Amino acid sequence: MSGEEEENAAELKIGEEFLKAKCLMNCEVAIILEHKYEQIQQHSSESDPSSQVSQVFEKSLQYVKRFSRYKNPDAVRQVRETLSRYGLAEFELCTLGNLCPDTSGEATALVPSLKSGGRFVGDARDEKIEKMLNDLSLIKKFE
Repeated sequence: MSGEEEENAAELKIGEEFLKAKCLMNCEVAIILEHKYEQIQQHSSESDPSSQVSQVFEKSLQYVKRFSRYKNPDAVRQVRETLSRYGLAEFELCTLGNLCPDTSGEATALVPSLKSGGRFVGDARDEKIEKMLNDLSLIKKFE
C-alpha cells in the first residue's frame, strides 16, 4: 500500500480531481448534443461531407435522450439550481438528477454519501431529503 486513502463514494472520498470536476446530468448532455446535432445538420445541408454525424455521436445522443428525466431546458436548469441549494457534491447532484429517487431511503441507498456528508444531519435528515425530492417531483410535474 502506498499510504494513499482508498476511494469510497459512500463517504464522498472520490479523489481530488473528481471533487473539483463539473458533472453533467443526462438531460444536460442531451441538450448539448441536440444543439451540436442541429449545427452538424445545418452544415451537412451545405454538402460538406466532413460534417457527417458519427455513429458514436448518434448512439450517445439516443442514450442520453432515452435516460433523461427532464426534457425542457428550463426544467433542467431548475433541477440543477434546486439541487445546488442543498449543498450537494457535483456527482451527488447528477446522480439524484438522473435517477430521481422517490423516497429518502431510495436516495440514500443510491447515494450513500447523503447519510454521511453532513448536509443532512440529525433527526430531520430524512425529512430534509424528502423535501429535496419533493422539490424535484414538482419540477417534473410542471414540466
